[in-house]
Amino acid sequence: MSFETALITGGNGNLGRLVATRLEHQGVKVISFDLPGTDGPETDARHAVVLGDMRDHDLLRNVFEDHKPDAVFHLASMLSGSSEADPVAAWDVNATASVVLMRLALEYGAGPFFFASTVATYGPDLPTPLPEDAEQWPQNIYGATKVAVERMGVYLKEKQGLDFRCLRFPFVLSPYAPDAALTAFASNAFKAAAKGEPFTFPIAPDTAMSALFLDDVTRSIVEIAQADAERLIHPAYNLHGYTVRASDIVEKLRQRYQTFDCSFDPQDRFENLIGRWPPALVSETATKDWDWSVEFDFDKTAEAMFALFETT
Repeated sequence: MSFETALITGGNGNLGRLVATRLEHQGVKVISFDLPGTDGPETDARHAVVLGDMRDHDLLRNVFEDHKPDAVFHLASMLSGSSEADPVAAWDVNATASVVLMRLALEYGAGPFFFASTVATYGPDLPTPLPEDAEQWPQNIYGATKVAVERMGVYLKEKQGLDFRCLRFPFVLSPYAPDAALTAFASNAFKAAAKGEPFTFPIAPDTAMSALFLDDVTRSIVEIAQADAERLIHPAYNLHGYTVRASDIVEKLRQRYQTFDCSFDPQDRFENLIGRWPPALVSETATKDWDWSVEFDFDKTAEAMFALFETT
């Protein structure tokens, strides 16, 4: 599937900018929508930058009126930590505004509509590897909002023909991990090690996580959006890169930085969430339906993280 103009919500964030760059390299015109104060020199190449709040539904309509996007990449979201701090705002931003955006995409004929979801949509203590048909009963507001959007996306797909496409991402290792995400600690450990600073892990050494490197995330977003709609049997897919424990991260860091000083202070809010997620996900359907494959295992992820942190 090809499209000429794409709207990316959260388009000035690190993930949004990387997805935008991939699309622009293919000749796609990108409209970035994000909060005021998020624009900068990296957005100068954008076809357009619109600054505003996802809760400004009139502004969202104006974006469709003015720029007529062919595709939508919905990446804007309050993250896990900030969502727990303000559940009402999280529902307004993550759920209500997302439904408004999907309805606008239908009204203006924009599609595909990509939605970034998460393993946080699942509840705790599920079997591993997590089956693709596992029930979703999250115990946090962030996961609840994501499930709500998934369900509405499927409804609009089945009832009104929205070309809804969704990926559920596991723990993402990224040099740009936002601090508001509870999963940012692993990426921050790499940063601390590169700077020669001590670091405390908020989980136990043997806590294992299903993980994916940022480059595989951005590539998967573009690939599923461009996949043949007839091959996409499912509206949502789980992705799994590799399983990594906190102790594996420490071992890898100490191989590179022998004096890396770290400790473990497991905290309930981390262990009750991350520690109870399945450390592996079944993701074969993505391979079957749109030829998904993982490029970065943990060793390759670590090397990429080292290269980025050591040049900044």
